[in-house]
Amino acid sequence: MITPADERRHPPGPGRDWEESWYLDFVDAGSDLAGFVRLTLRPAEATAWFWAGMVGGGPRLVAVRDHEVPPPVAGGLEVRAPGLWTELVCETALDHWSVGLEAFGVALDDPLEAWGRERGDPCALGLDVEWEGAGPAADWPGEGAGYWQGCTVHGDVLVGAERFALDGAGTRVHRWGDVDRSRATGWAAGRSADGTHFLVADPEVECDAEGRLLTVLGEAPTAHAPVLLPGAGRLDRAVRRAGWAEWFSPSAPA
Repeated sequence: MITPADERRHPPGPGRDWEESWYLDFVDAGSDLAGFVRLTLRPAEATAWFWAGMVGGGPRLVAVRDHEVPPPVAGGLEVRAPGLWTELVCETALDHWSVGLEAFGVALDDPLEAWGRERGDPCALGLDVEWEGAGPAADWPGEGAGYWQGCTVHGDVLVGAERFALDGAGTRVHRWGDVDRSRATGWAAGRSADGTHFLVADPEVECDAEGRLLTVLGEAPTAHAPVLLPGAGRLDRAVRRAGWAEWFSPSAPA
């Protein structure tokens, strides 16, 4: 059973591959704007990962990827690094979260450059956004511990010099435990046309030879926000009409 205490950080397991992550995304109801943030704690490495991606705000993709963030202290979820400040706050357990973000990302004309040298123009990225539960939190449908919740999402988004008033829907996910990155895996979530929120673990997907998602549950994505995991593989994150999906393709053995 999911309890309010599960919203907090969990005692780390003994394995090197144990991690805990908080993920929140959104799709704006009246535009092509869509984005996500993910904070991952890696206690065995005494570090944290932070990712953010934004599409539809002008550049094809504004990406933030930092795998050397000092971990948060005092039980909170605030992290700082050069060019990055963010805080994830549980306002009301199992109901309401907020995210503040002030960061410099890179604007990429070709999203697949996120799997390459990540060369692009610096671009400011900011969030002052609220996620409010549109229903109860539900157990993660795949392997491992965790849960997810469909949300209504509203707030302000800054992309470069442009400010957007966000009003849409999204998903938040909290997971913890040992992570197996030796196999292809992923999930898709969003809000269907009748207003129902859903999350599907290991959905039916079609990928190209590089690992880019071509279809998810039979639907072609409208935008991509890939993330490279050096030494592990490639993660494609893609926007569909209903919401976000992701698919991890492991690196070939050396």
